Amino acid sequence: MPRIAYVNGRYVPHADATVHIEDRGYQFADGVYEVCEVARGYIVDMTPHLDRLDRSLRELRISWPMSRKALEIVMAEVIRRNHVENGMVYLQVTRGVAPRDHYFPAANTAPAIVVTAKRIDPHASATKAQAGVKVITLPDNRWERVDIKSVGLLPNVLAKQKAREAGATEAWFIDADGKVTEGASTNAWIVTSDGTLVTRPAEHGILRGVTRTTVMDVAAKLGLKVEERAFTVEEALKAKEAFITAATTLVMPVVAIDDKPVANGHPGETALSLRAAFFDVAEKTQA
Repeated sequence: MPRIAYVNGRYVPHADATVHIEDRGYQFADGVYEVCEVARGYIVDMTPHLDRLDRSLRELRISWPMSRKALEIVMAEVIRRNHVENGMVYLQVTRGVAPRDHYFPAANTAPAIVVTAKRIDPHASATKAQAGVKVITLPDNRWERVDIKSVGLLPNVLAKQKAREAGATEAWFIDADGKVTEGASTNAWIVTSDGTLVTRPAEHGILRGVTRTTVMDVAAKLGLKVEERAFTVEEALKAKEAFITAATTLVMPVVAIDDKPVANGHPGETALSLRAAFFDVAEKTQA
């Protein structure tokens, strides 16, 4: 069954979906994106994802391509047309199509939007969580505004590729003070010896992950303490557990950092408990 994409007002076959060569997202990475998990026929945490989209658009002074309600309808329709029960829905908004120039285009330039959806086997992710994943560490060489979910992801792409070549799933960026900022596509967490969850504050230097925020709600439901502060790789290696969070991974245990085991080198109970309780706590919108 062919996939369907939404591109600037039209539902088109995914294989034929195109954007103009002078789309500013293509030429300048002048755009933003969001990814929502689709689970059991529901869009997970859609409200905070669209809230973050609104913030990213405002920070870059890009207009909404349509009303928020209309976008919600388009997302649901793309999911329906692709028969996605479990997977993800991706949306991208750029400043639009205009002759190439670093200055903003004319004020009447319409933003461009693309929405896609694809199926993902939830059992594969669950199996991966039972084994845990490895991460590597790299110096953080990204621009300072990583709080904006921009499509300018070249440092992240290079980091993810280095992780794959090292036999790992993710790369953790390390700041000039030797502290973990976040993963190339995830937020980073550890669990201390007394069971406290630790993750870096999201005021600056990292993206305020939607899944990260929901995990805090899950932790509260489970009676777990959360502390927002930076931590070093050394502290992570000595921690009781480590894990990463994102809409595409949910809560994924980390069992090794730079080929050194975290604790006993196996997924921890805290991460697996957070993962198991996530769907019940997260916001769910019928797709």
